[in-house]
Amino acid sequence: MNKILAVLAFFCGSIMFGQTSITGTVTDSSTEEPLPGVNIRVVGTSIGASTDFDGKFSMKVSEEVPFEIEITFVGYQSQTIEITADDEQMEITLTENETSLDEVVVSASRTPESIRESPVTIERIGIKELKSSTSPSFYDGLENLKGVDLNRGSLTFNSINTRGFATFSNTRFVQLVDGMDTASPALNFVIGNLVGVNELDLQSVEIIPGAASALYGANAFNGILFMTTRNPFDNQGVSSYVKTGLTMQKAAGDGAYYDIAVRYGHAFNDKFAIKATVSYLKGTDWYANDQSQYSNANTAVGEPDEVLPFRSSPAHDGINIYGDELSLGALGLDLKKLAQLGEATGAIPAGVSALVPADNVSRTGYLEQAFTDYNAESIKYDASFHYRPNGDDLEIILNTRGGYGSTIYQGTNRYNIKNFLIQQHKIEVRNKNFFVRGYMTTEDAGDSYDMLFTGLNIAKYGAQDWFGEYLEGYLNAALGGANNDQAHAQARIFADSNELTTPKPGSPLFKELFDGIVSDGDLTTGSKFIDKTSMYVGEGNYNFAHLLDDKWDLQVGGSYRQYSLNSQGTIFTDYDGPIKYGEYGIYAQAIKKLMDDRLKLQASIRYDKNEFYDGNFSPRASVTFAVDEARNHNLRTSFQTGFRYPTTQDLFIGLDASRAILVGSSPANLDRDLPNTDLTGRKVYSDSYSLSSVQAFQATGNPALLESIETELVQPERIQSYDLGYRGVFGKIYVDISGYYSNYEDFISNTFVVTPNTGTTGDASGIADLISGNVTAFQTYTNSQADISSYGGSIGLNARVLDKLDLGLSYTLAKFDFDQASDPNFSAGFNTPEHKFKISLGSQNIVGNLGFNINVRWSDEYLWQSTIANAVIPQRTVGDAQINYFVPKIKSMFKMGGANLGGHEYQSAPGSPFIGSQFFVSWVFNQ
Repeated sequence: MNKILAVLAFFCGSIMFGQTSITGTVTDSSTEEPLPGVNIRVVGTSIGASTDFDGKFSMKVSEEVPFEIEITFVGYQSQTIEITADDEQMEITLTENETSLDEVVVSASRTPESIRESPVTIERIGIKELKSSTSPSFYDGLENLKGVDLNRGSLTFNSINTRGFATFSNTRFVQLVDGMDTASPALNFVIGNLVGVNELDLQSVEIIPGAASALYGANAFNGILFMTTRNPFDNQGVSSYVKTGLTMQKAAGDGAYYDIAVRYGHAFNDKFAIKATVSYLKGTDWYANDQSQYSNANTAVGEPDEVLPFRSSPAHDGINIYGDELSLGALGLDLKKLAQLGEATGAIPAGVSALVPADNVSRTGYLEQAFTDYNAESIKYDASFHYRPNGDDLEIILNTRGGYGSTIYQGTNRYNIKNFLIQQHKIEVRNKNFFVRGYMTTEDAGDSYDMLFTGLNIAKYGAQDWFGEYLEGYLNAALGGANNDQAHAQARIFADSNELTTPKPGSPLFKELFDGIVSDGDLTTGSKFIDKTSMYVGEGNYNFAHLLDDKWDLQVGGSYRQYSLNSQGTIFTDYDGPIKYGEYGIYAQAIKKLMDDRLKLQASIRYDKNEFYDGNFSPRASVTFAVDEARNHNLRTSFQTGFRYPTTQDLFIGLDASRAILVGSSPANLDRDLPNTDLTGRKVYSDSYSLSSVQAFQATGNPALLESIETELVQPERIQSYDLGYRGVFGKIYVDISGYYSNYEDFISNTFVVTPNTGTTGDASGIADLISGNVTAFQTYTNSQADISSYGGSIGLNARVLDKLDLGLSYTLAKFDFDQASDPNFSAGFNTPEHKFKISLGSQNIVGNLGFNINVRWSDEYLWQSTIANAVIPQRTVGDAQINYFVPKIKSMFKMGGANLGGHEYQSAPGSPFIGSQFFVSWVFNQ
């Protein structure tokens, strides 16, 4: 024991030997207020610290005096100070930058550069903006950035998008956290911030609208979001927050929610540091209660007050009603044919079928509320171990993070994502010149299920008796003198009154059916969403600038990615085991500065290869130029290319989505069995009728109208984009203007086809199958040959007014064009407002330690196209606000705010919930 104590004493003594203590306070030079979160670093090393809420810092370093420290903070001019004595107490003041041009970004060129030098349009928020956010979460607050759209699908799952073609399942937009792609491996899109960042650990957020494939590979197509977390060497101590508040919605009423989080970072010395964060959110999700049936793209979504129980026809199929998809028409019948069958079997008197119209009738179905408790829940955790072998900038990081929770997702159908888990594990080695990292992402769908199939399979229970009772009720009403509409209404009431054929939500029978269906992965009888897919990624980058005397910035890098699809045959055609496939990419970038660094030339190129496709080259070239010597006026222009591979679903899906069976078009998928049929993908893609021609044949009976088609297998989609921009300052006004034009090639799209089950489209056997109903509808994945382009731009103005007020104004234009005649069945799904205005006004310290911020957003109406429905989303104006008060003595900030203060509820898309108001109070503590 004495020997152990002696070793420990020697070790501790060796660490403490020769240490120099530095303490101090950092304040704003104009307001004299303390600045929390300022970085202090010993020049020439990676040793550092950051200020607390009081603006205070302290650290012990092994350097002997004299040495220098560098003080940096986003939005302020950096300082370098020489330390000449031990235990020196420092009073440091920082001067705020007159312009945002000096803010440093990394994502645009994979190397640190000021915003003025960035070759592309870029949006950034740092710690200052995070603290002043008016939204309940920083992620929701990203929609206040110019050019950024946020499509709200639930309380915890919202989708970021830029430059159009938006969906909730946004496979065109990439989201990275510390370099890791946070997309679901199976779905190929990000589930909001479910496995993102605890905002206590967030250092900065950068968003690049538009293509970025030249540096970041496939799918960095319409934009890319970078989130960087705090390093425990630089940001130590304990921080936490508690938020609570109310959600207010006409459909759901008032619901409480709360959000708590904690972060701990500690550096044991200049070699070892650890970090751990955890957060928990729980609340009631927004209800989706739109019962409308959208029959065409010109239909506008209704106001919440107008969403009342109604039926547009006896076969009404409401968008948020499930089970009404089951109809006589789907069974090859109508009400008159059902009556004639009854006459033939003697179940009803002969001759009464003359009283019955040939109407299609659907089951009544259930509101979405019957299939979910709207529990919104999210748990995020993150832990990392950091090791610097030599105490310098070489760093080894072991990191694990994960997200677990429940939310609602709207894709082909609406899904209750329940107890969903996604995890990421990473090892990374890096310094200022290179990084090498490897990570894996795994997911488990937990108890998730498809709500449409839940309703459909409950509706199958007692369906035969229900339709018989409906016919009986119709006949009784008609014989009693009721007209057709009255007879249908009375028939539905009569059929629905039998709880043995129409189980009521909450009843023992309903619960028994529900529990069995949501635990069954066979969609003919169940609705369970099974997914245990994994993704493995390795990537690296090396910058040779230090070997070239910093005359050139030359980078090379590459990545490899492998998918292992595992849905047990419920999503993909992986009936016989996981499907594995991979892709890789390599790239190079060169940057040269001329004319006293005022002119910056940049070029990059990337080569990517997926095992199913030929290799693809993605070049990018840009020029930035500072017009004046002070670099206050900066021009930029760039040519960029991008591409995206077909997603895992585009390639290997095999899913019966009720409306049609979705079948992926990977060459390796063509000979796999498809669900609920005896067909394979090869038959579907090579021997089918177009849906539009089948509809024309059914309307006219003319076989000459039938069109036999072979659907081309899906290929990678490509984009060419041209960007122009200006950044500059005029006194205290910062101006950022950008414009773009993009042209798309091989736009990935879907085609609906009808396939004869036994016959062929080339002879009478195919027509015979159509007449007898021996056909199956499929959704295939292919490329549109339409000429598609998009264009737009944005103008942003930011100014400091009356010394303390920050004013921001922005306008964004987004449009697209394509030749509909070249592909009549194609729906582009641009799904983006053409015009958007955003205004912000705030101050960090309008009076003493009191701050506030206000955000107002307006967007005009837009057409939303999706497999669920097409409809026009009305224009809307949404206002958010917050006030906050900083209490230095207890290192705390208190905030009170609200989102959608006007209370006018709105939808992002047909079928999605109407978003109400959300109010919150929070207490943030930072040691």
